[in-house]
Amino acid sequence: MKTILNVIWLVFSGFWLFLAYMLAGLLLCITIIGIPFGVAAFRIGVYALWPFGYTTVERRDAGAPSCVGNVLWLVLAGWWLALGHIVTGIALCVTIIGIPLGVANFKLIPVSLLPLGRDIVRTNEPFAVR
Repeated sequence: MKTILNVIWLVFSGFWLFLAYMLAGLLLCITIIGIPFGVAAFRIGVYALWPFGYTTVERRDAGAPSCVGNVLWLVLAGWWLALGHIVTGIALCVTIIGIPLGVANFKLIPVSLLPLGRDIVRTNEPFAVR
């Protein structure tokens, strides 16, 4: 079932969200200070391309640098990417078939706002990272 949802997701919103994350990652990698943010954007972009069957878990060892980084991310790219998820999620929820895809978009909003200090893992192993 998750493969079917991933293919439908890819056609209706995944590819465009993936491109948005790649663009944000490229823009953030222009400076040396922005490279960690660009890497986070690339990581989330791949997750946004094929989200069903994966989940995010909080890293307990992230610490204060990821908190400061998340604030910078929120200002630089997070707000715009989250807005893209909100608009796409609302548009997908118009149809009955699109409701699970819209819900998946809404689940990606916290990750797009505060990505640092999180790992993306398969759904069947969310506690293996800890």
